[in-house]
Amino acid sequence: MGFQCVGILYADLGTSPLYVFSNTFKYGVGHKDDVLGVLSLIIYSFLLFAMVKIIFIALYANDDGDGGTFALYSLISRYARVALIPNQQAEDDLVSSHRHLSATRRRAQWMKNLLETSKPAKLTLFFLTIFATALAISDCMLTPPISVLSAVNGLRLRAPHLTTDQIVWITVGILILFFAVQHLGTDKIGYTFAPLVVVWLLLIAGIGLYNLIKYDIGTLRAFNPKYIFDYFRRNKKKGWVSLGEILLCFTGTEALFADLGYFSIKSIQLSFSFGLLPSVLLTYIGQAAYLRTHMDMTISNAFFNSIPSTLFWPTFVLALLASVIGSQAMVSCAFATMSHLQTLSCFPRVKILHTSRRYSGQLYIPEVNFFLCVASCIVTISFRTTGFIAKAHEICVALVMVITTLLMTIVMLLVWKVNIWWIAAFFVVFMSTETVYLSAVLYKFTQGPYFPLAMSAVLMVIMIVWHYVHVKRYKYELQHTVSPDEVKHLLERHDLKRVPGLGLFYTELVQGIPPIFPHLIEKIPTVHSVIVFISVKHLPIPHVDVQERFLFRQVEPKESMVFRCVARYGYRDTLEMAGDFVATLVEYLQYYVRDLSLYCTAEPLRTSYPSIRIDSFRWEKKPSGRSGRSGHGHGIHAEEMLTPIQSFSELTMHQVGMSNRLPQFQ
Repeated sequence: MGFQCVGILYADLGTSPLYVFSNTFKYGVGHKDDVLGVLSLIIYSFLLFAMVKIIFIALYANDDGDGGTFALYSLISRYARVALIPNQQAEDDLVSSHRHLSATRRRAQWMKNLLETSKPAKLTLFFLTIFATALAISDCMLTPPISVLSAVNGLRLRAPHLTTDQIVWITVGILILFFAVQHLGTDKIGYTFAPLVVVWLLLIAGIGLYNLIKYDIGTLRAFNPKYIFDYFRRNKKKGWVSLGEILLCFTGTEALFADLGYFSIKSIQLSFSFGLLPSVLLTYIGQAAYLRTHMDMTISNAFFNSIPSTLFWPTFVLALLASVIGSQAMVSCAFATMSHLQTLSCFPRVKILHTSRRYSGQLYIPEVNFFLCVASCIVTISFRTTGFIAKAHEICVALVMVITTLLMTIVMLLVWKVNIWWIAAFFVVFMSTETVYLSAVLYKFTQGPYFPLAMSAVLMVIMIVWHYVHVKRYKYELQHTVSPDEVKHLLERHDLKRVPGLGLFYTELVQGIPPIFPHLIEKIPTVHSVIVFISVKHLPIPHVDVQERFLFRQVEPKESMVFRCVARYGYRDTLEMAGDFVATLVEYLQYYVRDLSLYCTAEPLRTSYPSIRIDSFRWEKKPSGRSGRSGHGHGIHAEEMLTPIQSFSELTMHQVGMSNRLPQFQ
């Protein structure tokens, strides 16, 4: 997985040297030491935001291995009731991987009360989450064009006759080819691209070291932060505005955090610290050494100008490949983000495919892939140069940085048991510096940042409207649930016909019969002989085991053969196709009915264990003959836990007097 990290996560960070110096000094270098000032800013910005914040802090703020702003929101929702639709209910405790976590410290309890009792706080938290996800998707439209266009522009050093239109159409062709191979899956792409990215990182590190030794070894003085202060003192407002271009050096870190679910913390930390970090820093240092001795050279292709002439073509080919690969992290991020939006009920349903049997978090979404391909090509054709795209790119990076800091601070207060002064130091250091970067980007709002904000606004309107209607429908059904007596009356109507088969009714309600049922009977007085009301619920955990997926409850009267079912999924679980879903549901419904009939005759057996609570049993599959049960060989063993199927079989057994020991489910 560490090897795949290089191919998926680091090509974007590894190709930033293609355009950071070019955009920062697009009007030329004013003073020789300005290069050292910018290099010092690049070094410390990269170390502070990419390495310290993301690699060694944010990766630990994950939700059972999943990262990104949605995972932070999910983690917060496990400690506080912040979701607009109830997400902490009694039956969730029967999922082995789900834990109702409680805040133990005074400050954690204060934060929990604030989030749960304040509707503006809930709405703000939800707004920040979907705003960050909208920005991430917008950023996915910008990363491929700026990376590939920066690499293709290098052709002009060897083919100056190429026009801007030709450069643009070459870029569009490469982008179409890149999106066309996404269906192969992240793991295959990672294994394919990783060797190329490793060679790329080694090559640019070697070139950087060569330039440092050949041109100006004194460039290493940039590790002294004094040059940062000198740079701002000399350039004042111009130096502040240039922070927008300097932050491009750590673009891609937001995708790195969001793509944590594809990999692991250790694999990312090792490959970043010993692979990406030294290579990228050497590249920036080498470019700075070259620029200090060639201040009169054209800055627009600073990276390719600093390459020894004999290595131009190998470097160009690798730069082109690496820039294409650099887009992979953002595309993978878009797939993961869209999957999260589905579970939050914030976006219309799209087809999500798992591309790897070995790594469950690796996804491919055809509709999203097509949309990103079209959007990237339109951005390339419309804007034509990296300058405008870079400014649009900056606002996404800066805003996601700020939102991530806010959510991480809440996680630290609510979840982490660390000293309050460490939390205060984290918030002050990162929020103050990130706000300065954000202000520099917003200063150039009309020069590009408005574009991703407009795209994000469109996406947010879709998300908010979709989620609002989802919440309103849920509340309506909750307020108009049908009582058990009314269900009994409806099913005993003389004009009601029962036809053979299984009827499935989908509802948002976890408890109760939806109001659509009596309406249906009024219009079409015919129902199936077996009726199941199904609600699909997404828990704030990554996965729910298939054996714990379905909860069943038989609705009184039992002879009517009406059942309630809750199908639980984690936010990284994929909903099956309709046929597979129904087949699995029917299989577990059969288990439930058989268990129900067996429990009806099991009261004499239970009385031989008077000291054991009913909720201290577990369901297990055993070979036939090992337990006293036939059929599927399901055995009940003392001092273990039941699965939800048998636990909710217990809920239906009111005659044994145990219903008060488990949460009611209707």
